[in-house]
Amino acid sequence: MNILVLCAGNDARSILLESILNDLSPQRMTAYSAGPAPAESVPPAVLSLLEAQDQATADLAPKSWDAFTGVDAVPVDMVISLCDLSAYKAPKWPADTPRGVWLTPDPMTEEAPLEQVYETLQRRAKAFLKHSFEIMDEGEANAALKRIGKL
Repeated sequence: MNILVLCAGNDARSILLESILNDLSPQRMTAYSAGPAPAESVPPAVLSLLEAQDQATADLAPKSWDAFTGVDAVPVDMVISLCDLSAYKAPKWPADTPRGVWLTPDPMTEEAPLEQVYETLQRRAKAFLKHSFEIMDEGEANAALKRIGKL
């Protein structure tokens, strides 16, 4: 199962959730992250936090969501948006692709401490992994994603 995590700059929140999901469930799914205006690089504080959690950082880099929309793109099974811009301006994936909006403060603008954002995303990721999304229909998946986004 391929999960695409979206956020405007794809430099902090989405990178964190991509790493958390891949760390918690490497055999079950692959998480990717992207955004409409990707930053040039992942901030050192984000990489340091992930390394302190013993999570791999070598392959983490901001990417444009355009990389996930073409004919040769990785098929996307689910989309999770972490900010308003990515939730409402995202490209159109197939109609039956489950989508969740997990609005999360931006730690790079000091809306919330980076560690607090990490903990929130980790809590949501753990709740996410308790569900059998692979066998849910779109409606069930969307409802579960909505509930998790409120945690």
